[in-house]
This record gives sequence, C-alpha cells and structure tokens, in this order.
Amino acid sequence: MKDSRKRLDGRSSILGGHLDVGEAGRGWDFVSPGHGDVDFEDLFRALNRIGYDGPLSIEWEDAGMDREWGAPDALAFVRRTDSLPSAVAFDAAFAREG
Repeated sequence: MKDSRKRLDGRSSILGGHLDVGEAGRGWDFVSPGHGDVDFEDLFRALNRIGYDGPLSIEWEDAGMDREWGAPDALAFVRRTDSLPSAVAFDAAFAREG
C-alpha cells in the first residue's frame, strides 16, 4: 500500500526531475497512505471482488511527516479501510424461505 499526491499547477512537472522528494516544485510526491490521491476503498473492493486474501504490505514514504507518527497512522488507516467481503449476496437478505 503506497499513496501519492499530485500538485500539478501548470508550473510543476509530473516528473520529479532532479528535485528532492518533498520540494514544492515537484508535481507529485509520495505521502502516507490515506493522505494522498489513491482511492483505497475502490482498491480494497476490487481485491475483494477477485477473492484476494493474501497479505497487504505498506511501503511508507512521506517527506512531510515524521515516520514514528506516520507509519502507525498508515497501518491504522489500512486496517480501518480494508473490509471483508460480504459472505452473501445483498439480495439474499430479502429472500423468503418457505
């Protein structure tokens, strides 16, 4: 799990060029999961849809956040956002027995 944030303003490039990570002139940077542009809810729903039940790994990288705070925050975000798929079809809850 890794997140990034775009900062394209017409002056910054999508490519980092030779700018250091975290410099304002970059068009994008890696940020702690849950603080960027990646739609993790859609990602987890897609993994559930295909039946993925393997591990999730967080690659934490954020030049603007202390790692001692950010890494546990990222883990909490992933645990909070990763949901189990439903064991039954939604419509099955309305089926009549009999």
